[in-house]
Amino acid sequence: MEKFEKLQGIAAPMPLVNIDTDMIIPKVFLKSIARTGFGKNLFDEMRYNRDGTEIEDFVLNKPQYRDAEILIAGDNFGCGSSREHAPWAIADFGIKCVVSTSFADIFFNNCFKNGILPIVLPQEQVDTLMADAEKGANARMTVDLEAQEITTSDGETIAFEVDAFKKHCLLEGLDDIGLTMEKKASIDAFEAKAAAARPWV
Repeated sequence: MEKFEKLQGIAAPMPLVNIDTDMIIPKVFLKSIARTGFGKNLFDEMRYNRDGTEIEDFVLNKPQYRDAEILIAGDNFGCGSSREHAPWAIADFGIKCVVSTSFADIFFNNCFKNGILPIVLPQEQVDTLMADAEKGANARMTVDLEAQEITTSDGETIAFEVDAFKKHCLLEGLDDIGLTMEKKASIDAFEAKAAAARPWV
């Protein structure tokens, strides 16, 4: 998993509320357990017409937001089923940070395990970021995880809270496997000791 330290990028405004995981990645695309390849179908039913052509007025299809790395979203983002494919699709598209007033718990935790920083802020501050995002590609935001601050294109700074352990994992690029591998020396020592004590096992 890539380390998340400081991100400066384009923020896409998506003020819709109750965006569920089926809207993020429809169930018809859940045919793989690989973490890649889902980005092209992110928000598929909102991004494409039935004939496969793009819906021009969908935010991520607009030229100024095609390379967005930050998503400013409406309330209750990631609700619905617990599919981990939802953060996989978001990460595969290139979005590394999602800001909202609230997230579904399972989706929220899955984001951290997949290198995405979900940030919860009061409505007033989300509105400020939403307005900044609506300025387009020239209005780049900075998300500093170490300092726990978002800086708008106008230089306004907004502080955010994040769990210390989850922050550590993102800063170090540690998913569940990475966390386990941090203890590799201790695990190997335990296995060697156990093998010596019980060679018949």
